[in-house]
Amino acid sequence: MYRCHHLSFKTNASYLAAYMVNKVFRFLARFGLDWFILSLIGAIILASQFPGPGVADGPFSISSIANIGISFIFFFYGLKLNKSKLVAGLSNWRLHILVQVSTFIIFPLLILVLRPWLDKGDTQVLWLGTFFLAALPSTVSSSVVMVSIANGNIPAAIFNASISSLMGIFITPVWMSVVTGGDHSNMDMGDIVQKLLLQILAPVVLGLLLNPTKLGRIAEKYNKQLKYFDQLTILAIVYTAFSESFDKHMFSNLGIGELFLLGACMALLFFAAYFITGYIARLLHFSREDRITATFCGSKKSLIHGTVMAKVIFMNSPLMGILLLPIMLYHALQLIAVSIIAQRMAKKHQQRQ
Repeated sequence: MYRCHHLSFKTNASYLAAYMVNKVFRFLARFGLDWFILSLIGAIILASQFPGPGVADGPFSISSIANIGISFIFFFYGLKLNKSKLVAGLSNWRLHILVQVSTFIIFPLLILVLRPWLDKGDTQVLWLGTFFLAALPSTVSSSVVMVSIANGNIPAAIFNASISSLMGIFITPVWMSVVTGGDHSNMDMGDIVQKLLLQILAPVVLGLLLNPTKLGRIAEKYNKQLKYFDQLTILAIVYTAFSESFDKHMFSNLGIGELFLLGACMALLFFAAYFITGYIARLLHFSREDRITATFCGSKKSLIHGTVMAKVIFMNSPLMGILLLPIMLYHALQLIAVSIIAQRMAKKHQQRQ
């Protein structure tokens, strides 16, 4: 009899604990803080306390697994695409122009406006790092992932994010030459182009070629499960990116107040670009799917391109850590902000159907 009561108590306690956890998650979900957003914050905290696994090298390191995950993400996207949808997405020239204008013109102009006040004294390095961020191309992986979560125009997102990465190889050093007066024409772009072709474009093309086969139908059937794979890959990217930042003590020379102010400026920059791009998209009478793609792709920046290009443009300057700080903060903020927006858009879209 005692054993039966003991088991009943344990069962009720387990049920109560699960019920309370579910209530907490449902409450946080009202503010856009679902398990994925909380996991993003947790990944940053974990990186600050245990950066070692995130900076480790080797074929089985988290960084290597995340890189492989990115390739699989684009392979699965290719599987879910068919040629007619891809052609239709590529033909939307107004959307493509808006995304590239936002990425390479609106962003730099927003920062150039602040140059007379910030490009001097103690804020000069931070301003240069912020302009470097503004001149970078859009990020490929997370842009397409978030567009997919929000049910936007995926073919156009893949096209714009990929083209942006290629264009940024040339446009970013040109912008930096303009503001620094330097000559960075000797920049070695071979590694970036090779990585883009092998990690992004090749998997998409392979998936697209296999779309008419049984694999394409399987990808469509398990689309929800593939979204979880996308999110887990983003968590790995966030953890490794911040692990490298904390491991190199990039935040040690700055106070909490300065970091908070810089973070607030990065948030302001993101929302300025996001709402300006969205406003223009509405003026052009874009569809819901095209507006999502325009705002998501046009408001994001690539951490991968930022770190690689910085090594060449700034030639291992001792200030490179601080110069990279804006893109590190922006990278985290854009993932968290767009994740919240994408999740809410997805829920509204499901409710309307």
